[in-house]
Amino acid sequence: MIRCQHLQWGPSGQPLTPPLDLQLPSGSLTGLIGSNGCGKSSLLKVIAGLQQPLRGRLELGVPRLGGVAYLVQQQALDRQFPISLQSLVSAGFWRSPLNRRERQARLCQVLDDWGLYGLQRQSLQALSGGELQRALLARLSLTEARVLLLDEPEAALDDHGQALLWQHIQRWQAEGRTQLLVSHDLASLGRRLDHPLQVSRSGCRFAPIRQLIGQRPPLEQVA
Repeated sequence: MIRCQHLQWGPSGQPLTPPLDLQLPSGSLTGLIGSNGCGKSSLLKVIAGLQQPLRGRLELGVPRLGGVAYLVQQQALDRQFPISLQSLVSAGFWRSPLNRRERQARLCQVLDDWGLYGLQRQSLQALSGGELQRALLARLSLTEARVLLLDEPEAALDDHGQALLWQHIQRWQAEGRTQLLVSHDLASLGRRLDHPLQVSRSGCRFAPIRQLIGQRPPLEQVA
């Protein structure tokens, strides 16, 4: 589903890692870990088509338009923008073939799934961090994309929200969707993944996470 050949990314003329060769099959769940600034989020943006790679090849088994969904970090949003939670979540229907009645039923179901029912008319500014994160995840739930790129999806979620998140991740995996998940929560990943992809300036490798839990990552200064 995702194939990288000698892929490099980062600021112009400043690749963040050595060339990456990677192949992820359909239905796989891959965690991305590493120090701040090492290039995890940038890699997701390259896969999503939001940034151009510096060199190398990237092949997806799906079209980017409609085939790839990207969960952004909250700081990328303007919480002053005058839209409601329902409008934010409903953006997940982009390119959906559902009719109006089907969309309404699906929207109600997703809002209930994420514990957001009753908050539809709330502005983004009025939402807590956890509510906004669940709204962003609910928007993702409405897509039919086969590749899901999740940038720190557990951010601002309490224990209940994290339980909902992992229920959906497991459901998406059972549906055969390919998922890449950036996380700094090694303990949580360690309960679910054995070998996440560790990204660093020295290279990218699948590392045994149980050996990494409790270790202090090396400091990396990356432009």
